[in-house]
Amino acid sequence: MKFFLCILALQQLYVLSVAQDFDFFYFVVQWPGAYCDSRHSCCYPKTGKPAADFGIHGLWPNYKTGGWPQNCNPDSTFDELRVSDLMSNLRREWPTLSCPSNDGVHFWTHEWEKHGTCAESELDQHDYFEAGLKLKQKANLLHALTNAGIKPDDKFYEIKDIERAIKEAIGFAPGIECNKDSSHNSQLYQIYLCVDTSASNFINCPVMPHGRCDSRVQFPKF
Repeated sequence: MKFFLCILALQQLYVLSVAQDFDFFYFVVQWPGAYCDSRHSCCYPKTGKPAADFGIHGLWPNYKTGGWPQNCNPDSTFDELRVSDLMSNLRREWPTLSCPSNDGVHFWTHEWEKHGTCAESELDQHDYFEAGLKLKQKANLLHALTNAGIKPDDKFYEIKDIERAIKEAIGFAPGIECNKDSSHNSQLYQIYLCVDTSASNFINCPVMPHGRCDSRVQFPKF
């Protein structure tokens, strides 16, 4: 009996050690036109070209100090069966553009095992991916930008206007990350929104990501 209790205590200590505390999430979406219009290789998923909309990159636990936990529980592996009811939405809203063309499972595995396992104190695997899908719908960033006259039409827009349009839509300032196309134009690449530890509410960012953008950026077609 004592041996059993010792084993149980050790298991509980292990769970506590891998369930890292964190302060907030970065919810990160990516513009596929900017991903593909760069030096990166770009391949459409096996299901075909994604919609011309922001795709989820990830839901990443972070610290207010600016660091982040990662790979918190090597025993918690991605299991397709646990998110089987979300699979069609994941393919549509959380698509992969990596090469060679694939079904997205490797991408979701990476996101869960690197980031999601560090939020298991708040969200199990199903809740984690469902939260990302709900946040994308809640933010509706492409709608917010197009309503402000900012469209993916290869034209250049003031970065301050992009930030303002998003803040007016969700109530909080975003972090913006840009990349360069083959002509070295700065283009809208990723948008970071800060979310509370329940992964349900947008909040003011305790720390902004270090994105580099010119004052005017291109919103590339896709």
